[in-house]
Amino acid sequence: MVFLLVLLVIILVIAGMSIKIVKQSEVYIIERLGKFYKVADAGLTIIIPFFDHVRSVVSLKQQTMDVPPQGVITKDNVTITIDTVVFYQITDPAKAVYEIQNLKKGIEYLAITTIRDIIGKMDLDETFSSRDGINTQLRIVLDEATDRWGCKIDRVEIKDITPPADIRDAMEKEMNAERNKRALILESEAQRQSDITIAEGKKQAAILEAEADKESRIRRAAGEAQAIKEVAEAKAKEIQMVYDAMKKADPNDKLVQLKSLEALEEVAKGDANKVFIPFEATGALGALGAMKEVVTDGKKPTKKLSDTNTEE
Repeated sequence: MVFLLVLLVIILVIAGMSIKIVKQSEVYIIERLGKFYKVADAGLTIIIPFFDHVRSVVSLKQQTMDVPPQGVITKDNVTITIDTVVFYQITDPAKAVYEIQNLKKGIEYLAITTIRDIIGKMDLDETFSSRDGINTQLRIVLDEATDRWGCKIDRVEIKDITPPADIRDAMEKEMNAERNKRALILESEAQRQSDITIAEGKKQAAILEAEADKESRIRRAAGEAQAIKEVAEAKAKEIQMVYDAMKKADPNDKLVQLKSLEALEEVAKGDANKVFIPFEATGALGALGAMKEVVTDGKKPTKKLSDTNTEE
């Protein structure tokens, strides 16, 4: 009875050592007599006790590894601290176990040396503005170096870049000065644009005012010209009517002369400082002058003879 119990216990122990259940996204590296035998995928795996044993359990999930913050010197001799995280995945479990003693340490040291090499070729300002470029270079270098370890680097991200305190203060002052400069530039640009807009408005108003004044003068002149034309046409009609009436009346020379004098009187009332007298009217004017002299002489009082003698 005791023998059976011992035998049953031995069988259970051997069965426990022989049957292995591999979880999803994991593999077992199995060695037989100290030599690599196979990679056991997810599921049930049977191994031979005392001959086979599980060397390592390797996860096939994407893994993350924080690289400790490292002090790095830039091209312009400024020491900065860079904190990095690496995303990697094991593609060949056997290589990850047998090609390197500690995969994580290898990736960490390789990332540190690569970061120092890349940052050492860049200025401080360039490191802040070129994070994507630094991440890409790191990923390419690490991916090439870890390929023989059965590992693929999916992504590398720089979490933080920390410059020294004095450099931070200088950068903040420079940033504030740049912001104030941009604010002054924007303010002056707004003022300039406002002045330009006001000047354009005044210019446009002056142009419109000049055009309105010009249009007003043109219309006024046109109105005056039209009025003069209408007056001239009315005068012409009046003269024509007088002429027709006189022609029908068959006037004599004296009547014609008298009418000429009346016309001259109307002409003399105008604004012109020169009056042209028709040749035909000179005779009438001469006759009138002679008549005036006769009338004037007739009105003068005759001097007494006694007065004349007294004066002598």
